Amino acid sequence: MRTLESLGDLRSQTVVVRCDLNVPLKEGVITDDGRIRASLTTIRELRAAGARVVLISHLGRPNGEPEAKYSLQPVAVRMAELLESPVSFVPETVGAAATAAVAALGDGDVVLLENLRFNAGETSKDDATRRAFAEQLAAFGQAFVSDGFGVVHRKQASVYDLAQLLPSAAGRLVAGELEVLKRLTESPQRPYTVVLGGSKVSDKLGVISHLLQRVDTLLIGGGMLFTFLAAQGHKVGASLLESDQLDTVRGYLAEADRLGVRIVLPTDIVVAEAFAADAAHEVVAADAIESSSFGAAGLGLDIGPETAKAFASVIEESSTVFWNGPMGVFEMAAFAEGTRTVARALTETQGFTVVGGGDSAAAVRALGFADDQFGHISTGGGASLEYLEGKALPGLEVLA
Repeated sequence: MRTLESLGDLRSQTVVVRCDLNVPLKEGVITDDGRIRASLTTIRELRAAGARVVLISHLGRPNGEPEAKYSLQPVAVRMAELLESPVSFVPETVGAAATAAVAALGDGDVVLLENLRFNAGETSKDDATRRAFAEQLAAFGQAFVSDGFGVVHRKQASVYDLAQLLPSAAGRLVAGELEVLKRLTESPQRPYTVVLGGSKVSDKLGVISHLLQRVDTLLIGGGMLFTFLAAQGHKVGASLLESDQLDTVRGYLAEADRLGVRIVLPTDIVVAEAFAADAAHEVVAADAIESSSFGAAGLGLDIGPETAKAFASVIEESSTVFWNGPMGVFEMAAFAEGTRTVARALTETQGFTVVGGGDSAAAVRALGFADDQFGHISTGGGASLEYLEGKALPGLEVLA
């Protein structure tokens, strides 16, 4: 994969950098700036080399046209604070104002253009439409740096097509993410444990199938655990259940048994009366969910304390741990303890730990853990999972 060194001397060169600045916003305020911080290494290196830096990114899922709530303007403000240097912002991605702002850049200057997805060409499935938008972006610079790992699994204008139109290379963030993923797939130290949570089994079908050939232990939590319990014949009340995946899960359990891979399921569950922060709740055995005070109407919202302790014990004895997906509804204090216990265990093991982006990364920060307490926190949950599934990622292939 081409890296920054392949681009040669960048002094006075305008470099278009595809970042992933898709940060969570609440009423216009950034609630987690982790992705901005992760992008700084490449930006600082380019500035130090005398490049003129044009940052492009998406935020949220606007439908191909401007929406004020998805503006990157707050990101420009935070970026300037972290860089301790001005970051200009242009309220359009392409057009006269963007062209003028880019032309006005001096060596080491930085400008952030408005949300890429305000333009329908960014995510278009039509190759010609996507290419046309990429050509408008390419007109801004002499080189392209792909540093938005969270989107490298997308065949989009700023990820795939743009890399074909300019001399291109991976930024330090993308190169670092790929190094970690290779470590997880090609030469993991054992015992190797993968912790999977999140809401749906269907979101993780490919990665479970692929990882069964490679890991020693799978720990299953989150909403997906109820499909596993149901596949074993247990009733799960009103808990999240994907009935159409029961046969698939039974196949995974049989395959794991054949391969000697341990799949560890919860032995106790925090069951609630309703999906609400203040809902009445209690801990029950995982094979007796409907025996709670709420009967068949009860729904599981977290792994129980016995399970959390057991998961932590496995994690602490592991040499490599990959975690993707919270153990429960961590946004609600009453159902956050399972996720907190797993996160704490990752910080306490002597092994190499990777938090697989997305909700897992948001959870560890929301629960008060620092990034440097983990071996690596990925900036791309979906991209990480697709890589671990063995899929080809268009944004990486184009940099080969």
